Amino acid sequence: MNAKPDVQLPAVSVIMPVLDEERHLRGAVQAILAQEYAGEMEVVIAIGPSRDRTDEIAAQLVAEDPRVHTVPNPTGRTPAALNAAIKASRHPIVVRVDGHGMLSPNYIATAVRLLEETGAQNVGGIMHAEGENDWEHAVAAAMTSKIGVGNAAFHTGGQAGPAETVYLGVFRRAALEQQGGYNEEFIRAQDWELNFRIREAGGLIWFSPELKVSYRPRPSVRALAKQYKDYGRWRHVVARYHEGSINLRYLAPPTAVCAIAAGIVVGAVLTPLGFVIPAGYLAAIVAGSLPAGKGLSPKARLQIPVALATMHMSWGFGFLTSPRALARKVIASRRPAVLSDAR
Repeated sequence: MNAKPDVQLPAVSVIMPVLDEERHLRGAVQAILAQEYAGEMEVVIAIGPSRDRTDEIAAQLVAEDPRVHTVPNPTGRTPAALNAAIKASRHPIVVRVDGHGMLSPNYIATAVRLLEETGAQNVGGIMHAEGENDWEHAVAAAMTSKIGVGNAAFHTGGQAGPAETVYLGVFRRAALEQQGGYNEEFIRAQDWELNFRIREAGGLIWFSPELKVSYRPRPSVRALAKQYKDYGRWRHVVARYHEGSINLRYLAPPTAVCAIAAGIVVGAVLTPLGFVIPAGYLAAIVAGSLPAGKGLSPKARLQIPVALATMHMSWGFGFLTSPRALARKVIASRRPAVLSDAR
């Protein structure tokens, strides 16, 4: 049973964008409601047009606990869902959780403490990928290895400190209202883009390994490829929209795609030496998968190079093929602040 609310602690609104989340939604909400936090709390679920039992499960959760509410998100887009949930919520601290994310038991209490200690506008921690079968275990290993995601602290861990962005995030409502919430033109990379605006306005984004959210990886190669292609595509839009926001880590996948494609063409047309580049890449990801797969089943370990290559190539391809029209559409939106008068 949750402790009696303590008026000394700020009240918290947990917002969840959900679409086709019947597999994990109940567990994700239960992890929120079971938080070791003595302050007042509400959960606002923004419901997209799902094709599974998500709506039914959400309705059950609302009936079971008065702290749970839902709002519609007819577009199905994540940033629109987040803004709708923020508008429908009412507390000074806003916690973002996805429908397939499982909060650690003291996540909210720790985040609220860190906001107070650091003065940050947003705090976040580790995206702790956990699988439920051999393929998902392989993807989780790839997502938490430096060969898979570079030096991104929210994937691989690290020391607490200022960060460019964090996974999900626990925000001061005032920061969200100052920025007008999420830019709804960013179908992906909306977290990075919002955190960039907060930092540009002088706000602090803080990473801490004390915060951990369990994450369920995509269940197939095709789903993982689409996820990372979209990541690359929209990260390029952020780079066009916010000059100076790109760094070498984000350029590594598109560079690898170009080098491998060039090596294959040279190898097929001019000289077999061209195949040294794709062969070298393959050798690198196989070697990198060995430490990443420690403790996994043989079948899962064999699939780690597939997961790594899918992530790298899809992200790089998405980045390279991102149409400039997307950036023009985003720039044209320049949406006004729409959250401050929501309640």
